[in-house]
Amino acid sequence: SRAPAISVSAESCIPAGLRLGPVPGTFKLGKYLSDRKEPGPKKKVFSYTVPPVFQVRMVRGELVDEAGSSALEWIGLIRAARNSQEQTLEAVADLPGGQIFYRALRDVQPGEELTVWYSNPLAQWFDIPVTATPTHDEKGEERYICWYCWRTFKYPNSLKAHVH
Repeated sequence: SRAPAISVSAESCIPAGLRLGPVPGTFKLGKYLSDRKEPGPKKKVFSYTVPPVFQVRMVRGELVDEAGSSALEWIGLIRAARNSQEQTLEAVADLPGGQIFYRALRDVQPGEELTVWYSNPLAQWFDIPVTATPTHDEKGEERYICWYCWRTFKYPNSLKAHVH
């Protein structure tokens, strides 16, 4: 069965380098990744140095959601990025085989969806392809082809998740 299509977005600026986590449970990033961005419920998370009234904020260095829940309760709802252009977070580990965290790659602006993909070292650790080379279809659009089953994908990370 598919995971619920929930998007997690920033309600305020999330600073580059902020680490979220550790990611609880079994790490399965990209298991249900699709070329389509499916609509679904939205959850907003906040990061404020000066907290606004009636909104949650950075508490003791931790990013919390609108209900005050810590990242451990909603971090698993962050969708996998389909490509590097939509990626806002990367999955990292302190050591190979260690706990996994998400790190903001850049300042994430209010309203932006949080999306994550593997850092290169973590991708290699999980035996996930690091690169995918596009081809072009008859309309000139980029496509990514699985070299095992010849299935085509619109986004490189969809192919990488499929191959894995």
